[in-house]
Amino acid sequence: VGLRLRRHKRAVMLIVENRALLFSPAPAGRTLMLDHPDRSLGLSGASNFRDLGGYAGTGGRPVRWRRLFRSDHLAALTPEDARTFQQLGVTRTFDFRGTGERAAVPYDLPGVTQHALPIEPTVVQRMKDLLDAGETVTPAHTVELMQHTYRAFVHDNATRFRALFSHLLESDAPLVFHCTAGKDRTGFAAALILLALGVPREVVMQDYLLTNDFYRMPALDESRAPREVLNVLWRVQQEFLDAALHAVEHDHGGIDAYLSDALSVGRAERQRLAELYLAPAR
Repeated sequence: VGLRLRRHKRAVMLIVENRALLFSPAPAGRTLMLDHPDRSLGLSGASNFRDLGGYAGTGGRPVRWRRLFRSDHLAALTPEDARTFQQLGVTRTFDFRGTGERAAVPYDLPGVTQHALPIEPTVVQRMKDLLDAGETVTPAHTVELMQHTYRAFVHDNATRFRALFSHLLESDAPLVFHCTAGKDRTGFAAALILLALGVPREVVMQDYLLTNDFYRMPALDESRAPREVLNVLWRVQQEFLDAALHAVEHDHGGIDAYLSDALSVGRAERQRLAELYLAPAR
């Protein structure tokens, strides 16, 4: 049996055959299981497809299972994947890929309405410009580029995330939001949703970092950039999401103000989200 133990701050994550169990100390010293063995559905054509359910949100109420899914792109689903997808009852997808990305790798799923919320992958172009200029790109430089990209999500792409929340507020019909790898644009969107539902920030970070356990990177072209640089681009680090959340705090006064002022998700909208996506209190 493939078994790994990961420690991160106050949490311990056990990875058993690519299934994640996240344990975090409760206030009274007990251990709460915040993750679930079925978080990843094991889709062959979308390795980063996973459920946001089970995390404890406002008032200790868990996020409902089989309502909110995050993923890498859906163009490579196998027939078996497509059957699983259909069984989940997903009727709507939200695609953060840029215009060119969508055109190059389209998908069509029966009974599913696609909503384009394009955020262009600027970090790739910045990297290309640096390489074309003959500059040496290091892993540390790449981390800085990624942090800049995450800050831009906060400042430049609020309209896309606002649109996602407007759809979330319409109904609790199962949905998937995704980009290409399901790690950066999707990762920030997932963080916003979980934070809006009252999930603690440390748990939000753990969900974000699960990409490094589930996402299967494409074959890496090392002809123009070394593997250690490409690994930064195709994986996630706490410093990336922290850069966005620090921008939220520094420039907007915190997540509550950002949700309300930039994304039009105020107190009433958050209560509505809780009604739709948190399990009833027991």
